Amino acid sequence: MPGNPTDDSEPLPASRIMPGPADLLHYPAHNLVAWQPQGVLDDQLLDEIGEWLCDIEKASAPLKRFVDFSRLASVAVRTNHVFAFARKRAEQFAGITPVKSALFSEDWVGFGIARLYESLMKETPIDARAFRDHATAAVWLDVPAEILKLEDKPAPSH
Repeated sequence: MPGNPTDDSEPLPASRIMPGPADLLHYPAHNLVAWQPQGVLDDQLLDEIGEWLCDIEKASAPLKRFVDFSRLASVAVRTNHVFAFARKRAEQFAGITPVKSALFSEDWVGFGIARLYESLMKETPIDARAFRDHATAAVWLDVPAEILKLEDKPAPSH
């Protein structure tokens, strides 16, 4: 964190103060929103990811994003749907301040989908990057690596 580079204290707990999935984590101190989708990454789940991103973009200033595919059971998204999703995201996000979006997957198929998305988002305000390890993603996002383990639980929304 700027101003205190030697701060190795515990990351601040997440709070749930925006629309999205029940397990969406928001770290206001780091300007980060994170989500760990579960189940099958198919066309429907990809569309759900797009919907919560749109909701977040309407509800707050641009936040860095971290999507962790490690809890997916399998990947069954159609390639042409990834292309359509990327095109739609670029159109929805046009003209807004650039934002970083990190996609994490240790699995080669999930990582491949993340790399495809990364390449499709070039020349857009969404700076998407695919990662296979938390430490590298944390450096790129400028957040403590501990946060990206997503082990804390969101605070109640009331």
